[in-house]
Amino acid sequence: MARLDRGLLLAILALIGIGLVQVYSSSFIFAIESRGDGLYFFKRQLFFGCVTVGVLIFTAMIPFRYIEKYGWLMWLAAALGVAATMVPGLGIRAGGAARWLNLPGGLVFEPSELLKISLSLLLATYFSRRFDLGKAEWPAKAALLCIPLLLVLRQPDFGSFAICSAVFVCILFAFGLPWRVLIAAFSVALPAFYFLVMNVAYRRARVLAFLDPWADADKKGFQVIQSMLSFQSGGLTGAGLGQGQGKLFFLPEAHTDFTMAVLGEEMGFLGFLIVVSLYGYVVFRGLQLAARSEDRFAKVLALGLSLTFGFSVFINMGVVMGLLPTKGLTLPFLSYGGSSLMMMGFLFGMLLNVERTERGAIPVGKRAERLMRSASRSVATARRSARP
Repeated sequence: MARLDRGLLLAILALIGIGLVQVYSSSFIFAIESRGDGLYFFKRQLFFGCVTVGVLIFTAMIPFRYIEKYGWLMWLAAALGVAATMVPGLGIRAGGAARWLNLPGGLVFEPSELLKISLSLLLATYFSRRFDLGKAEWPAKAALLCIPLLLVLRQPDFGSFAICSAVFVCILFAFGLPWRVLIAAFSVALPAFYFLVMNVAYRRARVLAFLDPWADADKKGFQVIQSMLSFQSGGLTGAGLGQGQGKLFFLPEAHTDFTMAVLGEEMGFLGFLIVVSLYGYVVFRGLQLAARSEDRFAKVLALGLSLTFGFSVFINMGVVMGLLPTKGLTLPFLSYGGSSLMMMGFLFGMLLNVERTERGAIPVGKRAERLMRSASRSVATARRSARP
């Protein structure tokens, strides 16, 4: 049994560790006021962090053929979970959205987190078995894949919808979608995007606050202004762990959506740079794995998982730094949230599984067969070249 990629695994564990420290620092005061226990959120994050490591190792060691054969069932389960959030009594509504499910034991789960990840499994299955961009019926097949995404939009969860749509389009383009089809799709999608944003009051307000947050500094622009002030006060080296002021009820959602602003204030630009470097390293390794994978299923899966993670980080950081309109989307590993953390363990467990399989966890007989085929092709090529 081949070992797991040590560099990628250490980077993930480092992010989990930084996330635990970050949840402790950003949630302590809020936890005292809201729960009467300053360690409430930290203890829960620690529990889910341990579960996440278990999920990651277990998923990484599953025989890859099982993921290839049954992975699409995860998409089906996630789609049914998203549909269940619409059922009264099962779905939990908070902040104007019904995104969570009540589970036994008082646990809460967000099915859209699983949907984002399992999309890559479904696309990998389609591309490796039946999905052909050269055939006329592919748009109908693609439309079937998008149906659960409409349920996500209905919750509403515009951030997850945007990430899934971006991953879907990127994979289609990477595996042969013609430019003319892509341009035609964008010409249709842009008016639809404008309608979805500008015809919904709270989304329109977020866009206007993004364009000029100081026009409504006490309400719609409050979050992003406080976030930018936290970054500004952090300077190069930061105020020190636990010494930030923004989390003292100035910065809304300090332990979830805007946790990066707290890190920027307390650890400064250098701490921010370390975290961004870890994120960049992880995404780069995933894309590198997708580029060198020989198996079509593994290639699509690695690309989709890397893009899903990369887009999640990019959107959250863009919002926190005022580069994108405000959107309620957690930062992978650093934000508080059990569903998000465990799904990141599942995501990187599959990515490590792909890397392990591609690097050498292939049965000796199959590896020898592959080498023999490669040698035969080389000999045939040499013979053709030697002919007069």
